[in-house]
Amino acid sequence: MTTIYDIAKRTGYSPTTVSKAFNNYSDVREKTREEILRTAREMGYLPNAHARTLTTKKSWTIGVLFVENTGAGIRHPFFSAVIESFKQVAVAKGYALMFISKDVGGKQSGYLENCRIRGVDGVVVFLSDYDDPYFRELLESDIPTVVLDFETELSHTVCSDNMTGALQAVEYLVSLGHRRIAHISGGGNTYPGQQRELGYRTAMEQQGLEVPDEYVAEGAFYALENGYGAMKRLLALPQRPTAVFASGDLLALGAVMAAKDQGLAVPEDVSVMGYDDIELAGYVTPALTTVRQNTEMLGTRAAELLLACMNGPGTAQEALVLPVEIIVRDSCAPPRM
Repeated sequence: MTTIYDIAKRTGYSPTTVSKAFNNYSDVREKTREEILRTAREMGYLPNAHARTLTTKKSWTIGVLFVENTGAGIRHPFFSAVIESFKQVAVAKGYALMFISKDVGGKQSGYLENCRIRGVDGVVVFLSDYDDPYFRELLESDIPTVVLDFETELSHTVCSDNMTGALQAVEYLVSLGHRRIAHISGGGNTYPGQQRELGYRTAMEQQGLEVPDEYVAEGAFYALENGYGAMKRLLALPQRPTAVFASGDLLALGAVMAAKDQGLAVPEDVSVMGYDDIELAGYVTPALTTVRQNTEMLGTRAAELLLACMNGPGTAQEALVLPVEIIVRDSCAPPRM
């Protein structure tokens, strides 16, 4: 079986340098580390995880908390993209990801107890029940955490500029000549949903435009079928909107389907705008105009922030807010006069 001494002999570096390269020590040059790792792969070397843990006092494992009630799970294109970019950074630094729950061995305990038993070095929270006391217990512990799309002083956080994105969406629709602009919200139980609805209402007020109560239709859980149902309700209004801004792309795609089923053309009869810029948005007909979140940057920055916190205890809490941009495609046009 290949050992670090064999790799040291092959590369010409000392066993200490080889060990440091495997454990991501900062005093090993990147070029040296890459040479050692490449040689290790060629020689079929597999480091002993238990020995590595004893040596470094780390498990080299990051806990992943993802709790949602729709059943869609990480199949949702936004979350799957963010998780993938997070994973790429973590794995490149030698970490494995482990999904955590409140159950250990078939018995309910809590997230914190699960993390203690598994010995994770840190936790990334992609989605959770934020009112759950077990969630708060985890954030109040000494385990490093980073939370996406949420606002809390108990943890590092990373999110897109949800409010500004909604403001820009309404401003774009107004620039096309729309005045009757409705909103399909993602629900008030999510931080992004709250912020996007606030941005919508703020922009409408700034533009001097009225927001009738019935112009905000909830599309819970950002699900396509809920966007479909919300759009049907909006189109049934005596004075239907000429444009609809949806809080998520799947909601927007559901809205487009509903409009077509009502015999309306998008964007000729009604404009539809989404939020996220999932991959599918550019391939449907009409291609969806939307607000783009940079999923790669969200996952990457979350991983970098958590790794820095895990390797540098006492790091000041950071709340990163990442920019968004309007992606103009084919689903929006000036209203018919």
